[in-house]
Amino acid sequence: MKIEEAAADFLSCRRIAVTGVSHAPKGHGSNAVYQRLRDRGYEVFAVNPNAESVEGDKTYRDLRSIPGGVEAVVIGTRPDRAMDTVKEASELGITRVWMHRSMDAGSVSPEAAAYGREHGATVIAGGCPLMFGPASDGGHKAMCWVLKLTGSVPRTV
Repeated sequence: MKIEEAAADFLSCRRIAVTGVSHAPKGHGSNAVYQRLRDRGYEVFAVNPNAESVEGDKTYRDLRSIPGGVEAVVIGTRPDRAMDTVKEASELGITRVWMHRSMDAGSVSPEAAAYGREHGATVIAGGCPLMFGPASDGGHKAMCWVLKLTGSVPRTV
């Protein structure tokens, strides 16, 4: 599947969890994703087991603790934590997973991506939801174009 199709499917979800949202938001991509999705009308849930609230909203320890569940999850933690999130998503029947990455390794774990795919999930391993569709802006679209050239944003999923 082309990245644009996978991104459109992901962003068609209205209830999205974002892991790694920090109480100290400076420099955290998760916070930018969380804020933008919230501002664009998505029902987003901040996942951070070490904070009671972030961005003025309640946080949740894990995906399992979100009332009513979610349709999709953005992983914004270190790559070594991605596997736990992908396994939990799989157990909960969440089939849309996005591992955030811009310039560096971001949250991408090849092992976690493979696990998710083996268990029926569409896993976008790289890039950012803010580069596509209703969540995007000019700066993120330009960054997407550049990062596709470097391979940080996959062309296919």
